Amino acid sequence: MAKIVVLFNLKAGVSVADYERFARETDLPIVNKLPSVHSFEVLKSQSLLGGGAAPYQYIEIIDLKSLEQLGQDVSTEAMQKVAATFQSMAENPQFIVTEPL
Repeated sequence: MAKIVVLFNLKAGVSVADYERFARETDLPIVNKLPSVHSFEVLKSQSLLGGGAAPYQYIEIIDLKSLEQLGQDVSTEAMQKVAATFQSMAENPQFIVTEPL
């Protein structure tokens, strides 16, 4: 099934502590309970292999059971609030839909 990879940096003025608290206490628990989601994880970039700064601070990986169901899941009031908070913190997040080879 499809996976969505999200690459993003925090907006100017958003603290790492505030974002990571939101991710741990709100985003991860709620998204992981969605019927369309098999698993959801948030990764914090360390560096590029071989040296240098990573181009994105955070990477989300959403392993889906159903891409179609995800559309229904994110339309709920609770998920709209989660999405709005995420959008207020993330600078131009890139949502990449993938599938296994």
